[in-house]
Amino acid sequence: MRVVLYTRPGCHLCDEARKVLVAEQKHHPFELEEVDVQDDEALERAYGIRIPVVEIDGEERFEYEVDPGELTRIVRGA
Repeated sequence: MRVVLYTRPGCHLCDEARKVLVAEQKHHPFELEEVDVQDDEALERAYGIRIPVVEIDGEERFEYEVDPGELTRIVRGA
């Protein structure tokens, strides 16, 4: 499973999302990649003010916050 966190520096919501993802990753390993949207003009347009956005296996699953229970359900394949 591949999880991408679209983020930017100084984003407190991104920090919270990262904490939830890393905590879940300890129980159910998955690949986690962070992408700074400021580094790419197209990503900045696509995600701009919606960050953090979490994509799981190519599908956007969370925006602004990550629900820990829902994340667990997704990574367990339930």
